[in-house]
Amino acid sequence: MAVYALNPLQDSRWADFFGRHPRASIFHAPGWLEALQRTYGYEPIVYTTSGPGSPLTNGIVFCHIRSWLTGRRLVSLPFADHCEPLADSATERNEIFSFLQLVLEREKLKYIEIRPLSTDLRGEPTVQESNSSCFHLLDLRPTLEDLFRRFQKDSIQRKIRRAEREALFYEEGRSDMLLKQFYLLFVLTRRRHRVPPQPIDWFRNLVTCLGDRLKIRVASKAGRPIAGIMTLRHGDAMVYKYGGSDASVHNLGAMPFLFWKAIQDGKVDGAQRFDFGRSDCENAGLITFKDRWGSQRSQLTYWQLPGQSASSRSQWKRKLKFAGPILACIPDRLLAASGRVLYRHAG
Repeated sequence: MAVYALNPLQDSRWADFFGRHPRASIFHAPGWLEALQRTYGYEPIVYTTSGPGSPLTNGIVFCHIRSWLTGRRLVSLPFADHCEPLADSATERNEIFSFLQLVLEREKLKYIEIRPLSTDLRGEPTVQESNSSCFHLLDLRPTLEDLFRRFQKDSIQRKIRRAEREALFYEEGRSDMLLKQFYLLFVLTRRRHRVPPQPIDWFRNLVTCLGDRLKIRVASKAGRPIAGIMTLRHGDAMVYKYGGSDASVHNLGAMPFLFWKAIQDGKVDGAQRFDFGRSDCENAGLITFKDRWGSQRSQLTYWQLPGQSASSRSQWKRKLKFAGPILACIPDRLLAASGRVLYRHAG
């Protein structure tokens, strides 16, 4: 069985295949791939056993990352919480993985990383576990009343009610004004966590390339934005991807308020799942916050060929921890500039 490579931004078969595959996510979307290419110069590629000119029956999508800092590698996919290998047949998947091993050796890549949501790659030869994190998913099929009753009373229900009593002003959309408000809050939060923010161009490109699949939601008090989140939409899933807030007014409940707005919007739009995304296992506060929504917690495992004792992600996190005290005090402009430089090497 032969394996072929295609460019998912030039070959229209990928958009059609992504649109009809039941396990495809927003991260498989051509728009996500185009935003990655525009912002970071990553080159997308799909490996498939479907020959040229025939409809796609399978495909695993990657981006080439060529970095002098973190090495040359294939990642499926950069900055995606998860990206399922869309190869349902074990035979086809094994054939693609065998070919990937040849690519790894021929192109002298540091590694190839795959980030499945549900596919267990434990049985694949030469594939080894890279990193694990927590993943939270909320079932949206119950009524809104039942969903609300399952939220933790003190941390979620009361915070939402407090936000409603405070009459927080809510806006949603994709305007440049909303993007700028969101980004200022995002930078504020990343500083608090001592991590550089991704460049605003990344978010601008996401807005442009994903269109109405993306929505920015901002809550304000007395004309001052105090919390913002960015959600993505595909199929039966709404995905929380990015957020930021002003910690000085957390008592007003703006973040739970925005999540509740997104959940309500998802229900109206026919979504059956709310994807809270991945959380680092050591981030107990974030994990607890997501638990309190009545979501189902599971383990999200990333895999690598050939598999290394110290993955690039682990090394990256250690370097950021070392730089944390510096990132916490440098001006916003320098903080944003550090993100423009560093994230190109991260993936």
